[in-house]
Amino acid sequence: MRAILQRVSEARVQIDGATVGEIGRGLLVLLGVTKSDTAEQARWLADKIVSLRIFNDADGKMNLDVAEVGGAILVVSQFTLYGDCSKGRRPSFIDAAPPETAIPLYEEFINAVKAHGLPTATGRFGAMMQVSLINDGPVTLILDSK
Repeated sequence: MRAILQRVSEARVQIDGATVGEIGRGLLVLLGVTKSDTAEQARWLADKIVSLRIFNDADGKMNLDVAEVGGAILVVSQFTLYGDCSKGRRPSFIDAAPPETAIPLYEEFINAVKAHGLPTATGRFGAMMQVSLINDGPVTLILDSK
């Protein structure tokens, strides 16, 4: 499981012009699932993201996690995180999990985030989405459950 994590001032997901998920201050998580991922990895990654101290304290140091700043999390499925561009000019997505594998793990991840009591919004799995955000910092991290 792979996540691109962005600290945001705000973020929104729209489908056909309608907002389906929106947060203010918090974290935007673009989440990719591969064929070999497990529910345990989904829970581990959620716990890791929720506990990362990447928000500034009063001294301007990254010492606070998303809950400590009253933030929220927006989770968006992103199979293209497993795109392989090593050959040719068109990415191969052979490592991305098929929907019957990915959907339960995506939902496991979301439920693990919600279990921390954080406000959580999502996109819609498999939909064509427009994601907008204001990256705060900017702070962008790449996490892998392996």
